[in-house]
Amino acid sequence: MLRRSFLYLLTGAAALAAAAGGLAGPASAQDRPTIGVSWSNFQEERWKTDEAAIKEKLDELGADYISTDAQSATAKQLSDVESLIARGADALIILAQDASAIGPAVQKAVNEGIPVVGYDRLIEDPNAFYLTFDNKEVGRMQARAVYEVQPEGNYVFIKGSPTDPNADFLHEGQLEVLKEAIDSGKIKVVGEQYTDGWLPANAQRNMEQILTSVNNEVDAVVASNDGTAGGAIAALAAQGMAGIPVSGQDGDHAALNRIALGTQTVSVWKDSRELGRKAAEIAVAMAKGSSMEEVEGATKWTSPGGKELNSIFLKPIPITRDNLNVVVDAGWITKDELCQNVPAKTVEACN
Repeated sequence: MLRRSFLYLLTGAAALAAAAGGLAGPASAQDRPTIGVSWSNFQEERWKTDEAAIKEKLDELGADYISTDAQSATAKQLSDVESLIARGADALIILAQDASAIGPAVQKAVNEGIPVVGYDRLIEDPNAFYLTFDNKEVGRMQARAVYEVQPEGNYVFIKGSPTDPNADFLHEGQLEVLKEAIDSGKIKVVGEQYTDGWLPANAQRNMEQILTSVNNEVDAVVASNDGTAGGAIAALAAQGMAGIPVSGQDGDHAALNRIALGTQTVSVWKDSRELGRKAAEIAVAMAKGSSMEEVEGATKWTSPGGKELNSIFLKPIPITRDNLNVVVDAGWITKDELCQNVPAKTVEACN
C-alpha cells in the first residue's frame, strides 16, 4: 500500500476538491507509485542485468524507480533503506547484504506502511515477500554437473558469503548429491571456505590457500556462483591447473565464455531478467494495495527458522558446453561474446 501519510494527503486533497465543487480524479502519484531498490552491491555483473529488467518492467507498469548501492556495507544498507523511505518509496525491493542485520530496516518500512520484497536473498521476516530461485536445486545442479565429469577424487567447496542464507541453501543442495560419494570415500573434501561478500578476490585467496595446503592435489571445485568460480579458476590457472571441473551460477558472460573455453564446467542460469520483472510486478501490486497473499503465484514456505513466508521460487537451468545455445537463443549473450577466443569447431554453439 502507499504510505499512510501520503494517503492522508490524498484524502485531504480530495475533500478540498469536493468542497470546491470540482470532480477530482485519482492523484497521479497514486497511479504512479515509486519503487525503491536497495542493492547490496554492484560489483557483480548480474545485478546490472537485474536492475535493467526491474526498470523496464516498472516503466511498463507506470511506476518510478529509485535506488541505492550499499557497496557491500551492512551499516550503509540500513541507512540506504531509510533514505529510500525518506525519498518517497511506496514499496521496497531489498537485496540484503546481511540477512539478519537487515531486520530493523524492514521493520521501519513496515511501521511506515511500506511493503517489502526480499529479493533473491532470504529475509527471514513474514513482513517481507520472498522472491528467489530454488537455491537448493541450484546447488544440486552444480554438484551433479561436476560429479558427472569427476565422480571421485579431492573436492573443494568454495561457498558464498557467511551472512547470506543462500550460501547454506546452495551447500545443502550440493551435499545432497555428493554425500553418498563422500561417505563412501570416493570423494574426499580437502578444502571448504565461505567467501566474504561473495567477492571473487576473496574466493581466489581462499582457493590459493587451499591449493598450498594440499600441494595442488585438487580434482574438482564446487564453487557457489560465477564470481567465486572466477576467483577459484584464477588461482587454478596460476598453478597450471585450469580445466579441472568448476561449477558456478548466474550465467555471467565471463563464466559462459569460460564454459566455452573449457575452464568452467557449469553455470546454473537463473534468468535474472525474469526475476527482476517479477519483483517489479510484486512491488507495484503491493504498493497499490494488494496483500502478499494476493500476489499471483504466491505460495507459503517455511524458512529454516520456522517462519512462514509468502514466496515465489523460479526455476533455474544448468548451462554446460552441451547447451550453450540456450543462452544465445534467449538473447542473454551474443555468440561473439560467448565464443571469444574459442578455437574453431570445438563448441557446437560457436560453429
